[in-house]
Amino acid sequence: MTQLLTTTTALAASFIMFTPPADAAGKFNQPGNILITDQFNNRVIEVSRGGDIVWSYGSGGASQCTAGPGTVIAPNDAERLAGSLTLIAGTGTSSCPDNRVIVVDEGGNIVFQYGEAGMAGAKDGLLNTPVFAVQTTDGYLITDQGNNRIIEVGPNGEILYKYGPLGGGGKLNSPNSAELLADGDILIADENNNRAFEIDPASNDKIVWAYKKNLNVVAFASRLPDGDTLIADSGNNRIIEVTPAKRITFTYYTNRGPNSNANPNPTGAVRLADGNTLITDQFNNRVILISPAQKILFQYGTTNVVGIGPNQLNAPYSAVSIGDYTGLTPPPPVK
Repeated sequence: MTQLLTTTTALAASFIMFTPPADAAGKFNQPGNILITDQFNNRVIEVSRGGDIVWSYGSGGASQCTAGPGTVIAPNDAERLAGSLTLIAGTGTSSCPDNRVIVVDEGGNIVFQYGEAGMAGAKDGLLNTPVFAVQTTDGYLITDQGNNRIIEVGPNGEILYKYGPLGGGGKLNSPNSAELLADGDILIADENNNRAFEIDPASNDKIVWAYKKNLNVVAFASRLPDGDTLIADSGNNRIIEVTPAKRITFTYYTNRGPNSNANPNPTGAVRLADGNTLITDQFNNRVILISPAQKILFQYGTTNVVGIGPNQLNAPYSAVSIGDYTGLTPPPPVK
């Protein structure tokens, strides 16, 4: 029997917070700071709106190749949880595997781990290229890309739910994100099937909504409070917003500005509570915040420049604003 995953609309609403002014002082875990997975620098960093790094996890640098305490290889996703904890998907690469989902405290100590460092597998306790994770009321919902499945694991590592060829659900092809919605449905970015779709676990994982028109490598999907869906259409170098009736109401191309890479393949887009959109522009090596009028309001990373120095990134994969879970799965509060 499929175990239902639960969250509540009230919980989601409680985490939608303001975005502070750009001159806010740089402090750890301050609302409005930007949490970035700096993929090929093998680190997760938190930066202030003033551009200062106020926290980091991982040794940093492209030469790191061993996953373990204090290190993470090619992270694709991170989220700040309650209690100042950080949830990280240690994705790894083919030559330098990681294959862990970890939770670390402010000091970098691992307080939860699922998966074994450097080991890939589909057996209980193992992952294969985990790319995304969110905390649920019962555990963690993990996008296990290499195993083409979505799983929920409990706090002791027990598998509570599976969707995909290893779990009895529909077929996935390199899924890249799975958001738990307020009504218990799951919104999935099915990367190489070039679609974003929603399933209802309470109805035998029935597909209740899907969008795939003219998409090319769907890297991320987010359900907005008004019911629209924000999609990172990576292969088309654009971010789009789609209504429930499948009408596009917003499009932003990340490869049309000065000094842009021809194919930056943006991998993340988050609509903040103030209406601005935070975009992870992967191979332009930057994270940008754009207004509804598509003006760049904030940028971290020098456009199309790889580096690890001040204001430099190396293929960032995701970015979120601390304290603002608009369109995301909010973590449960500390019990």
